[in-house]
Amino acid sequence: MLVEPKVRGFICTTAHPTGCAARVNEQIDYVRSRDKLNGNIKNVLIIGASTGYGLASRIVSAFGLNANTIGVFFEREAADKRTASAGWYNSSAFEQAAHKSGLYARSFNGDAFSLAMKQQVIDCIRNDLNGKVDLVIYSLASPRRQDHNGNVYSSVLKPVGTPYTDKTVDIMSGVVSNASLEPATPEDISATEKVMGGEDWALWIQALIQADVLAKNAVTVAYSYIGPEMTYPIYREGTIGLAKEHLEQTARELNSQLANHCGGKALISVNKALVTQASSAIPVVPLYISILYKIMKQKGLHEGCIEQIWRLFANFLCADKMALDDANRVRLDDLELRADVQEAVAKLWQEVQTDNIEQISDIEGYRKDFYQLFGFAVDNIDYTTDVEINVAIPSIHLETV
Repeated sequence: MLVEPKVRGFICTTAHPTGCAARVNEQIDYVRSRDKLNGNIKNVLIIGASTGYGLASRIVSAFGLNANTIGVFFEREAADKRTASAGWYNSSAFEQAAHKSGLYARSFNGDAFSLAMKQQVIDCIRNDLNGKVDLVIYSLASPRRQDHNGNVYSSVLKPVGTPYTDKTVDIMSGVVSNASLEPATPEDISATEKVMGGEDWALWIQALIQADVLAKNAVTVAYSYIGPEMTYPIYREGTIGLAKEHLEQTARELNSQLANHCGGKALISVNKALVTQASSAIPVVPLYISILYKIMKQKGLHEGCIEQIWRLFANFLCADKMALDDANRVRLDDLELRADVQEAVAKLWQEVQTDNIEQISDIEGYRKDFYQLFGFAVDNIDYTTDVEINVAIPSIHLETV
């Protein structure tokens, strides 16, 4: 079947299996090109393991530490002439590479918010990993959550308190315009916290504690983002930012629980702005990232997912001592928020408009990264030839999707 990108707004409804596999293998090659990591991390659980930072975490765990990995995600298989989702193809490529290298890798596809999924993963840890995991990565990115009582919540991207207007860009056309958003209601704020806050992370860790499947000195990490002041109204001070504050409060509570249970710790890793399907949906952010990439690439500071997560493992999780900020967080956004970088971004932000965006930003790089999320625009892939879209994940455990 010939597979082409079909983009609607910030969503691509198709994915290319060969392109996705090539991107996964590029990340594996990057990790293999680095010195082997030193650490006592042998068994890793990644919740939200099929794309972005979660996938990079699984790759670094496996190919940087030779760790056994369990990945949990919610992805779509191919059906008839509909391709699978990119995360499905990513996970297939990862597992094939891991198994070829003699590494244990088991994947669970279904609702990570559910009690059933938590129990299935616990059973797998007991049966396959000698009953213990050393590291739990929480990298779940979902717009919707059904809790254990059957209540359904949907997250929203809105400012809090007052309406918000600022520049944004249509990534495909390059048209710069103003985006205006009305403030969130109290119900919007509460629902976004339920989906994107720390409640489910806490439920996972508490379930693992109760099942006694956390190793001595086990660590759990959840990923977050802060960003520059210019994006605060829509991000850090908006509905998503309030949910991230809840995530950070959850980390403090889990840190105490883990210290008492197994001498472990809970951390927030604040990461750099990257092109993801989620970030593409946030007004203002794609324009900010396009300008940021221009500056960071010029200064030789740019990192993608795999470089960021390699640094997390090498400089923090596998280091003798972690250098955390005043709020006890890992800061992988240090290069993004450097004063010289943000000053340059702010200057271009004032200048950018439709007729100069191609010259003063890296919007072309943004577009390429966006397409590559779905396996397109990958070098050395012939997109004019047919590919098999029905691709298996060797060790998949399937729930109804």
